[in-house]
Amino acid sequence: MSETTDQALSDQLPEGGFPPPPELAASANAGPDVHERAAADRIGFWEDAARRLDWAEPWEQALDWSNPPFAKWFVGGKLNVAVNCVDRHVDAGHGDQVAYHWVGEPGDTRTLTYAQLKDEVCRTANALSELGVTAGDRVAIYLPMIPEAVISMLACARIGAVHMVVFGGFSPDALASRITDADAKVVITADGGYRRGAPSPLKPNVDEALTKTEGVRSVLVVKRTETDVEWTEGRDVWWHELVAGQSAEHEAQAFDAEHPLYIMYTSGTTAKPKGILHTSGGYLTQVSYTHWATFDLKPDTDVFWTAADVGWVTGHSYIVYGPLANRATSVMYEGTPETPHRGRWWEIVQQYGVTILYTAPTTIRTFMKWGDDVPAGFDLSSLRLLGSVGEPINPEAWLWYHKNIGGSRCPIVDTWWQTETGGHMITPLPGTTTLKPGSAQRPFPGIAASVVDEEGKPIEPGATGYLVLTEPWPAMLRTIWGDDERYKDTYWSRYGQGVYFAGDGAKLDDDGDIWLLGRVDDVMNVSGHRISTTEVESALVSHPTVAEAAVVGATDPTTGQGIVAFVILRGDAVDSGEDLVKVLRQHVRKEIGPIASPRQIMVVAELPKTRSGKIMRRLLRDIAENRELGDVSTLTDSSVMDLISSKLPAAPSED
Repeated sequence: MSETTDQALSDQLPEGGFPPPPELAASANAGPDVHERAAADRIGFWEDAARRLDWAEPWEQALDWSNPPFAKWFVGGKLNVAVNCVDRHVDAGHGDQVAYHWVGEPGDTRTLTYAQLKDEVCRTANALSELGVTAGDRVAIYLPMIPEAVISMLACARIGAVHMVVFGGFSPDALASRITDADAKVVITADGGYRRGAPSPLKPNVDEALTKTEGVRSVLVVKRTETDVEWTEGRDVWWHELVAGQSAEHEAQAFDAEHPLYIMYTSGTTAKPKGILHTSGGYLTQVSYTHWATFDLKPDTDVFWTAADVGWVTGHSYIVYGPLANRATSVMYEGTPETPHRGRWWEIVQQYGVTILYTAPTTIRTFMKWGDDVPAGFDLSSLRLLGSVGEPINPEAWLWYHKNIGGSRCPIVDTWWQTETGGHMITPLPGTTTLKPGSAQRPFPGIAASVVDEEGKPIEPGATGYLVLTEPWPAMLRTIWGDDERYKDTYWSRYGQGVYFAGDGAKLDDDGDIWLLGRVDDVMNVSGHRISTTEVESALVSHPTVAEAAVVGATDPTTGQGIVAFVILRGDAVDSGEDLVKVLRQHVRKEIGPIASPRQIMVVAELPKTRSGKIMRRLLRDIAENRELGDVSTLTDSSVMDLISSKLPAAPSED
């Protein structure tokens, strides 16, 4: 965020930022000395975090970094991830505590206690064993947001199988490529799920995917929508027929700390997706500890809701493994925020007394667009902490979230991390950090992060550079599945051995706090000036007419790149055509400076987004440069691109 944008928001900010609420600070899980303790003995700090878990055998060496970039954590230690997430809480007398309040989109609900979850996980583990799944086998999970998704993941972890969850919105081709790459032998799916008020098919996608890949011998199908599906005898089996008849007893085996837990596929610069591999001991240590510290989780009183999908890493780490390891009571919701009405989320917060809510900036901006009156119609007084994840949050959205959802009393933890990092890496701590809207602020205790220049040298405060991680961390990816060379080239080659390049730009402010600027390819170079798309988007959204903005750099023969902005107006704003464009362009000039003035500003009804909520800037660049559109298969609604294309002027507007 620029100094001028800072100034524009200063009238909404208390001097010095937002300090922790005294009551929270007094009882915070992570107190004021936590960063100092971690800095004094980083490895010992993570060993203490690991001791929060139950180990069948202790580790002999906390970290083996003798062959970078291939790390091993808690070497020689053995544990069972599922036992740590479920059994140990039941054994300690907490079997009657609710693990999940599940809410289906049509309005159906289920409540699963820890004891019930343990029984279901054991039955499913026995069912998978009956299907021939053994430790080390890969199991693909392609399910909607239903409890069976969590149960399936834990059942795999219990028997040492490696789960590979594919988001239910992905196409048959995308599913097939992941099944092939992971060499999965079993697929767990459902007839369908509910999305925007209607059944959305899943089993037909699996059937089509399996015509394009070989090796899958069994498909386990949950009956969710009661829609008719094709059936392949000898391969397909109903969940309710196989799982329900299994014993609720299962003897769990302990696995090595470095035993693979899951593969998660993420997009890369090539057509082939990257299978990010996470292992057991280090991953569970970090997601458990970060969940406890970042969200100040009190398991006896909190109701925690990560409003994401288990198909993404946010769901793995902060719907499943982190919360369950900490004996949290969580909310899990199947559907979209506006089904059957735009207050659905706030209705759920009110009904279940949610105390901690964790969601993405793109969702917050959608709520802003819908208006303050929607959340105002519900009692949100149970909330005590808010979180943000997935992309840098612009200060305007931060302040709206703080005021309209948090009642101006809830700290917001703005977390930076990645599929590759496994858990939180840079985040405020709610009991100790004075918050700056838009900044993730400082590395989590025990994490070594730095902002460097092109040569890899640390930058001075006020400068912009590249975010790197300079020491290994417990939840880090271990490799790209089946491709160690790609792992080294992708993440560890830019700044030399042992330095992880995150792919994100960042800025240090005068206090040394970190402001994430998004992916490096989202940093534009205009006449030699590095300008963040996030910075320009924040300036646009700070104008009272703008609800949401997406900015891209388009090739320009004069300046190298020209700034092209796509904006969605707030509900009561009027599109006055070129007059509005001039007003917005002048507003950006005022907020950031003339160099950031957009070459083009287009008012659009919607932006192209993936099903995880991320804006597809690659497609917007195609539009801005009059290129043929690239792959639109991962968009929620590909017709959005036709609407935007139809508005593209023949030549860029200048003034």
